[in-house]
Order: sequence, then C-alpha cells, then structure tokens
Amino acid sequence: MKKILLGFALFLGAFQIQAQENNLQLKGTVVDTVAQYVYLQKFHNKMFTTIDSAKVKDGNFSFKTKVKTPELYGLSVNTQSSPLYIFLEKDPITVKLSPKKYYTASVVEGSASQDLFETYKKSKDVEISKFITENPKSIVSAYVLYRNWSYRLTPEQITQNIALLDKSLQNTTYVKELKELAIVLDGLAVGKKAPDFTANDPDGKPVRLYDNLKGYTLVDFWASWCGPCRKENPNIVAAYKEFHDKGFNIVAISLDKKKENWIKGIKDDNLTWTQVSDLLFWNSAVAKLYGVRAIPGNYLIDSKGIIVAKNLHGEELQSTLKRLLENKI
Repeated sequence: MKKILLGFALFLGAFQIQAQENNLQLKGTVVDTVAQYVYLQKFHNKMFTTIDSAKVKDGNFSFKTKVKTPELYGLSVNTQSSPLYIFLEKDPITVKLSPKKYYTASVVEGSASQDLFETYKKSKDVEISKFITENPKSIVSAYVLYRNWSYRLTPEQITQNIALLDKSLQNTTYVKELKELAIVLDGLAVGKKAPDFTANDPDGKPVRLYDNLKGYTLVDFWASWCGPCRKENPNIVAAYKEFHDKGFNIVAISLDKKKENWIKGIKDDNLTWTQVSDLLFWNSAVAKLYGVRAIPGNYLIDSKGIIVAKNLHGEELQSTLKRLLENKI
C-alpha cells in the first residue's frame, strides 16, 4: 500500500466520530447528463435505498436533509444503477456529479472522510490492520473493514481489527454488524454443524436443507447478476455431472432480486440441482445465516450436516470431491 501521508492521518485522527443527525449542507452541479433529479441514498448491507431527491435547476442541486453523519451515502441521477459513493459529514460539501463511467469523473470537496476513501481506493496492496492503525478514528476505516475485508478475514482477524478502531467507532452500524458476523463465522468453522434452513424453490415450494443431505452436499451461494458466479457455474456443472451418482448433491441459494432473472440464469447455465431463493438480494436470510458477504461462496457438508470445507472453486472443488468420494489423495 502506498503510505498514507502522516500529516493527513493525524488530521483524521483528530476527527472524533460520533454519529449524529445533522441537516446536510450538500450542494453541487450535475454534468454530462440531462437528468432532472438527484437522489440521495442511504447505504446498508451493500444496498442503497433512496431517502430524498432534489430538483436540478440550471444544472444545480442542493440537499438539507437531516441525516446521520459521518456515514457513507450515495448520490445518483438514476436509482436503478450504482450511485456515487460519498462520505457525508456535517460540514459543507460540494459535488460535481457526473454519471459517466460509474461516476468516476465526479468530484467531492469538503469531506475529509471522502478524501481518505479516495486515497484508499487508489492504494495498492493495502494492509487493513496498518490502514486502521493509521486512521483509527475515521469512519472510513470501519467501513472498509466491513465492506471490503469482512469476507477475506477469519473471525479472529475481524475481532482483532475491530480492536484497532477507536472507541468512538464501536457503536457504529459497521462495527456492530462486524461483531455479529464474527460470531456467526466462528460457528461455521470446518468441523462444526451447518445451520439448517428452509427456503422456497422457483415453484414456491419450501425446501429444507437437511431433507436433501445425501453423501456430500454443496451449499452454494450465487446470483444471476454476479459475473464471477456465472463464470464459476460451468465448473460446478462439470463436478455435478461427474460426482452426482457417487454421492455429490447441491443446494443452491440465489441472492437474486427478480424471479425472472433467477429463472433465466438457472436455465442458461444448465443448473439442474435444487435451487432456492427469497429474492431479497443481500438481505437474504440464508446468506445472513451463513455469514455470506461475497459471492460465489459455498460450504461443503456431509450427510450429518458437518462442514468439511468452505469456498471450494475451480479445480479445488473437483480434487476435494475426488478425495472424499473416490478415496483418492
């Protein structure tokens, strides 16, 4: 990681993070679009929900909405696409909002948290513990640990990094959810029993996981909108064809939002095994139960529900099934 300038880190270290509701002092200009409205969106669980809108007049917009700051929000001219990620603070903030290339041409001024976030995004080979240690009081540290690192770390590592955050951040939404996630993941270690669940298949019929345990079952998390998932699906199809008759089963949980997209994805990728979804995107109850923060993700469990492996992809899935089902090393 490119070293964060010490003076900048010390500046943010002096910034006390006590989330409070404040009337925004947010204004800006809209460029590269003829959009008539700018939408303010609240971030939660990898999703954005629109909480206010501002009319664009002569290319200008402004918000005075009462929101909790400092926190991550989104600004967008289209609620159906990903917004500009923006850290709002109680101080005046000015934005040049451009939707071109996923808002990468947009400019935010007046937010120290946004400045640090932009520095983080441009950094290479980030060491999260070092980043937090240099910026222990910044809401950005809590956010990136929650959003970008939670799925890469063990429960112990999550807890260790939480401890590096200043006490002023311990009651933020990000840290509270990280603490809950660490507990969930600790209960999902190899050798422990996988939690049972019931969810509906495409026909609306309830399917219980423990009624489908045969030999070894892959509990697979995916979605039709997930590029890496669709790229991995042919490998899973090949494994299923080779090992299904030898005792390999799959129960797939989709994090789709629209049923028609889910059904099309199943058909297009030739996914012939059990499929379930509550169509709640990242609010999927089963995904939360299994601590899933990134997809594709999976758990391989035996006929008694014991977890024997996690996140098997590519050749690793094939070789693990060979070892388990064909007694080959």
